[in-house]
This record gives sequence, C-alpha cells and structure tokens, in this order.
Amino acid sequence: MPNFDYENNFWDRNKIVAGVDEVGRGCLAGPVVSAAVILNPLSKDLEFVNEINDSKKLSATKREKIYSDIISNFDYSYSFIDNEVIDEINILNASILSMKNSVDNLKNKPDHILVDGNRFSNYDIDFTLIVKGDEQSFSIAAASIIAKVLRDRYMLEVLDKQFPEYGFAKHKGYATSYHIEKIREYGITPIHRKSFMKKILSNQQRIF
Repeated sequence: MPNFDYENNFWDRNKIVAGVDEVGRGCLAGPVVSAAVILNPLSKDLEFVNEINDSKKLSATKREKIYSDIISNFDYSYSFIDNEVIDEINILNASILSMKNSVDNLKNKPDHILVDGNRFSNYDIDFTLIVKGDEQSFSIAAASIIAKVLRDRYMLEVLDKQFPEYGFAKHKGYATSYHIEKIREYGITPIHRKSFMKKILSNQQRIF
C-alpha cells in the first residue's frame, strides 16, 4: 500500500516533490501516456488520499472517482507520445520523454521527482527511481491513476470509434489474444506500433 515515506524526506526540508508514472508501455497500439502529480503535506488531511493506490489495483469506476479528486486538489500534468514517435526512438526513450514532458508541464517546478521503475536519464531535476513505486508512494500512485484514466479514455472515446473492429474498448491496445487475432485478420492500422509487430505479422499483410 502506498505511503508518504518518500515524500516526507523532502517535505521535512520544505522541498516540492512530484510523483511520475507512465502507462501503455507494453501495448501494441496507441500512445504511451505519462503523468506527474505534486502532493503536499496537507494531503495527509484529505480523506480520499488514503484511497489512492496503484492504478492497476483499482476498478475503472474507482479510478475515475479518485482521478476527479486528484485533479481538483493538486498540481498535475500529463504527456502523450504517439506510436510513430515510439517506433522512431523506441519505447524506452518514448516513455522517458513522456515522463519528462509531464514534469515540464507542471505549473510548479518540483525540487525532486519520484519516478516509477528502474530506468530514467539525465535531467535538470534530481530524481529517485523506485521499482514498483506506484505501490509505495502516494505521489507516484496518483500519477499512475491520471495516466491510466486519460489513456483509457483516449482508447475508448477516440481510437475504438476510429477502428471498431479491433476492440480497443476491451483491451486498450494491449497484446491480448483477441487483439492479436484481429491484427492477423485485418492487418495493422496507423495507430499500431510497427516495431512491435514483427512476431505477429508477416511482411505480406497489408497496412491501412
């Protein structure tokens, strides 16, 4: 369960700390989305904060509710990196770029950022890498909720309507057996990550 242990190390020194996370890294289609959230010591007094958790452990309904609470109370931002950029610079670099963009878009510049995972790169703000950070830090967990809600909405409200035969509303672009079946049936779309397709499609199958 997330807590404030990491944040307290900075709040005790009157430092601003942001949590950063990304979603969609392992998907076959659509963007990778990152979010950054700045909590503060007063967060501890807000009842809903104790409901914040790793986005994967929350129902869609619960995520939407907490998402609304987060954006109503805290400084947050997000960044979408599309599949074409992912194919150009690879998914790791795209994920890092997305996370950096989300921090750069915050209204307030943090003194330190808590980054989910074990890979990042040089940045003008000090950072701490935390493996499974969305299970340990409220700031990172809050960022994971923002990123997850925004990406799911995009897959459902935009891409599923553009390409209804692929079932993006069901799998959100992840490599489910249903999704792979539809790729093999219809070929890939302009929003599929071509660099992820080598083991799924032969060169003979068409691209829309």
